[in-house]
Amino acid sequence: MKKLAVVLTIVGVCASLAAVGETARRRLENPALGMIRHVVLFKFKDGTSEADVKKITDAFAKLPDQIPEIADFEWGTDNSPEGLAQGFTHCFLVTFKDAKARDAYLPHPAHKAFVDILKPHLDKVLVVDYVATR
Repeated sequence: MKKLAVVLTIVGVCASLAAVGETARRRLENPALGMIRHVVLFKFKDGTSEADVKKITDAFAKLPDQIPEIADFEWGTDNSPEGLAQGFTHCFLVTFKDAKARDAYLPHPAHKAFVDILKPHLDKVLVVDYVATR
């Protein structure tokens, strides 16, 4: 009976190690797995000028140089033919190595200064964070 318990324990440990190894292998193949994606969509107030929008997008695009926790950054404007954007015109994708990096970004002085630039022109914002998986 003891031998069976030892064998079952070894099998369980091996299965756990195999699962951990598979996760590690997938992360080596795609290092972005497990990273936090911070998706931000803006709908600007009516009357917001193109110059103000440019000031906002430029300020957001400078954050990766000011906040080392940002692993990657990209943005674009809506071009979907579906017409379901509900007035949201600008989408930003900010990537963080982990939740700790994201949590350091939110109260960062550069992020707060950006929010101060944005707020007077913002009608609505939608934010979704997720962990990259396959």
